[in-house]
Amino acid sequence: MFINRLFTGVPARAVLLCAAFVAEPAAAQTAAQTSAQGSNFDSTSTASAARLDDIQVTATRTPQRVSNTLAATTVIDRDDIERLQARSVRDLLRRTPGLTVTNNGGPGKSTSIFLRGTESDHTLVLVDGVEYRSATAGQAAIEDLPVEQIERIEIVRGPRSSLYGSDAIGGVIQIFTRNGRGVSGTRPYFQIGAGSDSAYEGQVGLSGSDENSHYNLSVSGQRTDGFDTCTAAAAGTGGCFTDEPDDDGYDRVSVAFNYGHIFDNGVEWDLNFLRAESSVDFDGTAQNSSDAIQQIIGTSLSWRPIETWRTKLAYGNSRDDSDNFLDGQYVTAFETQRHQLSWQNDITLPNDDLFTLGLDYKHESVDGDNNGDRRNDFGGAGREDSRDNKGVFVQYLGDWGRHHVQLSGRGDDNEQFGEHATGSAAYGIDFAENYTASISYGTAFKAPTFNELYFPNYGNPELDPEESDSVEVGLDGDHGWGRWSLHAYQTEIDDLIAYDSATFAPANIEDTRIRGVEASAGTVLADWQLNAQFTWLKAENRTSGPNKGNDLPRRPSHSAQFDVDRAFGRYSAGASLTIADSSYDDAANDNELDSYQLVDLRASMQVARDWLVQATLNNVFDEEYQTARFYNQADRNVFFTLRYQPQ
Repeated sequence: MFINRLFTGVPARAVLLCAAFVAEPAAAQTAAQTSAQGSNFDSTSTASAARLDDIQVTATRTPQRVSNTLAATTVIDRDDIERLQARSVRDLLRRTPGLTVTNNGGPGKSTSIFLRGTESDHTLVLVDGVEYRSATAGQAAIEDLPVEQIERIEIVRGPRSSLYGSDAIGGVIQIFTRNGRGVSGTRPYFQIGAGSDSAYEGQVGLSGSDENSHYNLSVSGQRTDGFDTCTAAAAGTGGCFTDEPDDDGYDRVSVAFNYGHIFDNGVEWDLNFLRAESSVDFDGTAQNSSDAIQQIIGTSLSWRPIETWRTKLAYGNSRDDSDNFLDGQYVTAFETQRHQLSWQNDITLPNDDLFTLGLDYKHESVDGDNNGDRRNDFGGAGREDSRDNKGVFVQYLGDWGRHHVQLSGRGDDNEQFGEHATGSAAYGIDFAENYTASISYGTAFKAPTFNELYFPNYGNPELDPEESDSVEVGLDGDHGWGRWSLHAYQTEIDDLIAYDSATFAPANIEDTRIRGVEASAGTVLADWQLNAQFTWLKAENRTSGPNKGNDLPRRPSHSAQFDVDRAFGRYSAGASLTIADSSYDDAANDNELDSYQLVDLRASMQVARDWLVQATLNNVFDEEYQTARFYNQADRNVFFTLRYQPQ
């Protein structure tokens, strides 16, 4: 019933496109060495390589080389994480073209992703194939994800509702945890670090593989005294409406487990588990500390009944729980849970094209206490505390010599908001040996979150789902010296949900238009590894009223990132430059966030065959800046790491 409606009602809008120049930030330097990696809803392959012609699965839900996908895709692997000495997912994601990350005051504080200028809850985040986001707030708590337990990250820019359903208006970010594939035998690994603001981090793990199995088990911890989260404009006022000039710390302990086995009959079984428990302090009048649990469990079975048919059954469960306090006294608690089932079938056609048919089911529920009485405040007359979503999707991937076609469509039946059809079409052509030109069009939608609908003294139960359509053109190049690509896009969103200061509640914005130009390139020059990216963005409110023509909040119109690294025998050194233009913190564009420029330095030394010492000096020039009004960011700081990892 859904399939017949997949492309009905798609508006045909004339689109004005800009030129763009985009490439993958971890540029192409050495030959790729790939191996299949198991996940819950998709399977992928990892690469120990910097050449970024490795396998990704997020763009099409099927294994595909990055150089062959027509989507704008960025891959960050374990080598990149260790080379850049990243200490958070935020540190990694800000190197992606078209992606802005904002943070409310340092480690463990609320962090938001704005992908291609869309809202912070318009990016679908998956961990090993399991959807990772709060059913109440609607966005992923990436601040609690332990970067040391990550194997790789795939970022797909552009709408993907035609494959994943609600929330993928801006794109999809999939995080894969460490899995032990490619590790000969059983090997332990270990790291410990310390730095400014009384920050300490540590991890111990065990990984390995044999002919039929792979596994990884690790435990990690992080703590810091932090710094003063919020600067009040005057005593008792400001973004947090209080003046608490104290350090706001953060503690986190996490455990991750990943196991996979191939049976003699060819059936593949994968199991993964990730749990992070954290405590964070911040500034606020209603609450100023929180204890949280983020947990993900997933398992899948896949096999080939015949050579041309691969089928996969997968189950995933995610939890997002928090207990909130004011000066140590309990105030509120929220518990959200999501169950998801998937059945995906990939059929290889006689000409080696690929046809995919799949079914998805999702159930999400909320148990919230907003009055301090530990009762569910989301239930009751006129409110919902759970909902189901059923989806069916199809996809065709065709390669005819120099011509490439990718078509997908999906129908969703949301228990609260009815049926929604989304679709996507992309065409690419290879020419002049090293170039591929492409054009694509896609639609997407997003259902309102439980907070937006029902949160006491805030929610608006009259909200409509958000709908979007996007068009994109691209030019990609793959050369011996590196890879680059050119992409430009325009996205129009109807009924965008944003906070309305006149009613003190979320409301639908009738018309929003986002145009973007992204640019990046990577190469090796005289043994220096160079990676650069640039983004131009215009995210505009086009609804009649006092804010018509204004920029959407917290979206810099220009941003850039430049990374340079080089190895000198057993030594290595690197530097990063981050640039962001000014932006506004409110819909009225009255409150401006200043532009900023950050310089970070890093170095490492191989002290023995399996031992590495690393050091970073961040914010070298002690820049004072904010990505959200009143919320401070770290000043100049250092961090040292000792790492043991058998080769």
